[in-house]
Amino acid sequence: MPADLAVIGLGPYGLPLAQAAVAAGIPTLGYRTGPEAAPLTPAELRRMLSGGFRTAAGPAELGRVRTAVICAPTPPAAGGGLDLSQVEAAAHTLAAHMRPHTTVILESPVHPGTTEDFLRPVLEKGSGLRAGRDFHLAYSPSRADPGNREFTPANTPKVIGGLTPACTESAAAFYGRLTDKVVRARGPREAETVQLLETNFRHVNIALVNEMAVLCHDLGVDLWDVVRCAETKPFGFQSFRPGPGVGGHSVPQDLAGHGPRSLRMVELARQVNDQMPRYVVQRAAALLNEHGKSARGARVLLLGVTYKADLADQQATPAQEIATRLMEFGASVSYHDPHIPSWYVLDRPIPRADSLYEAAADADLTILLQPHRTYDLQGLSVKAQLLLDTRGATPAGAAYRL
Repeated sequence: MPADLAVIGLGPYGLPLAQAAVAAGIPTLGYRTGPEAAPLTPAELRRMLSGGFRTAAGPAELGRVRTAVICAPTPPAAGGGLDLSQVEAAAHTLAAHMRPHTTVILESPVHPGTTEDFLRPVLEKGSGLRAGRDFHLAYSPSRADPGNREFTPANTPKVIGGLTPACTESAAAFYGRLTDKVVRARGPREAETVQLLETNFRHVNIALVNEMAVLCHDLGVDLWDVVRCAETKPFGFQSFRPGPGVGGHSVPQDLAGHGPRSLRMVELARQVNDQMPRYVVQRAAALLNEHGKSARGARVLLLGVTYKADLADQQATPAQEIATRLMEFGASVSYHDPHIPSWYVLDRPIPRADSLYEAAADADLTILLQPHRTYDLQGLSVKAQLLLDTRGATPAGAAYRL
C-alpha cells in the first residue's frame, strides 16, 4: 500500500505522530534520522504494522508521499541555542527526492524564523522547487505528551502556520484527519513562537514552585498543603508541582544570540531548575546527618530514574546528576526502576535492586524520584528506613517531602 505520509525522525516527536496517523487510518512511512529515543513495545509495533505503518527501505521512498513531516530532534547546542544538524540532514534527504505539490511540515522545536530562514532555503536548493508555489511549507509545534491518557492527539488542538494561506490550508487539511480542532496561526513564525511560549511557560512555572519548595522548607511550611489549597482557586492560578529537576526533550529557550533580545526570566528559570538535583542531594545529606549517619558510606536507593513516570525515557533525567553527586559524596548508590533494566552513571554500572522492599529496608536512605504506578508508596514508606519523596506522591506524613 503506498504511503500518504512520511514521518522523518522516529524519536519523541515523530513516533507519537506516526502512531496517531496510523490510528486515523493514514498509511504512514517512517524514516529514521538517528537512534530512536522513544522505542515501541512489541504490542505497539504490531498494532502500527497492522494499521499500515512501515519503515522506509531508502530515502527514495520519501518522494512518493503527499505529506512529509520533519520531526528530527533539536538538542541543545554546545555553544547555546539548538542543534539543527539533524533537521538540516532530514531536509537535504527529503529535498533530493521531493515532488511538486508535496506538503512539508516542520514539527521539531526550533527558534522563531527557522522554517523560513533555515529550512526553506535547504528544501528549495535541493529540490529546485519554490516554497509556496511548487510545494507547501508550514510549521506546527509538537504537542505530544507521552504517557498522558487524558489528552491524546485526537483531542489536542493542533496549531498550524503556513508560508502562505494555501500552505496553511494544506497543512490544516492533513492535521484535520488526526485531531478534532486545527488552530491557524498567522504564519510559521507565529506557530514557532507558540512552541517557544508553551515550553518556556512550563519551565518558568516549575522554577517558581521549585523556589517555593526551598523557601517553604526553610520556613517549616508544608508546600504540598499550600499547593493543594491554592489550586482550589478557580481563576488566575494553574497548579504546578516541584521536583528534583526538569527532564524531557523540549529545552527552555531564552533566545540569547538568536533574537533581538534574550528572555531573562527563562534564563533565571533554567538556573533555578538546574539547581534542583544539587538541592535534593543537600536534603539527602541533611536527613542522613539528622539520623546520625554520614553521606560517606551511606547506602542510598534511588527509585524511578526516568525523566517521567511510567515511561522508559531517560532524556535529561535529573537522576543522573543526583546519582553522580551522591557518589562524589562517597555514598553507595543503587536503583530500582521497572522500566530500566540497566543504568550507567559516570560510565559505571549502578547496581539494580531486585527486591524493592528488601532494598528499601536495607538502604540508609531511599529517594523517590519518579512515582511509577507500580510502586506501592504506602507499603514502601513502611519498609524504608528513611524515605525522601521529591514528588509529593506519598501519603501525608509517610515520608520526608521535598
